[in-house]
Amino acid sequence: MRIAVTYENGNVFQHFGHTEQFKLYDVENGKIAVTNIVNTNGSGHGALAGLLSEMKVDALICGGIGAGAQTALAEVGIRLYGGVSGSVDKAVNDLLAGNLKFNADIQCSHHGHGHQCAGHSCGENKHGCIGNGGGCQ
Repeated sequence: MRIAVTYENGNVFQHFGHTEQFKLYDVENGKIAVTNIVNTNGSGHGALAGLLSEMKVDALICGGIGAGAQTALAEVGIRLYGGVSGSVDKAVNDLLAGNLKFNADIQCSHHGHGHQCAGHSCGENKHGCIGNGGGCQ
């Protein structure tokens, strides 16, 4: 099994479509066997699903993610665990232990800049919605 996590400085990056790196985890017999950090090389939004598919990713852990990207991931058979924050290593270990707290209804449906989402600025700092029931305020 291969798990990808949106990655920035050891933490889950909060806007799937703007992630510059993924940390990949190859899992064998329920344990992490190999990790690797890969660059997206400027791929964004819909192209990222194709990139993950080419890398033979089975599951994605991320923060905010839009409906179009969710659909693209589903079409290539990648399971989504959205609305996650904090350490990427902890998130993967929690997933493997069956303890990952994620938001199955995550959705960030905006691409504007400068408005507030769940107490943080979306767009300006490349952050997406990580909760609030998937809705932005």
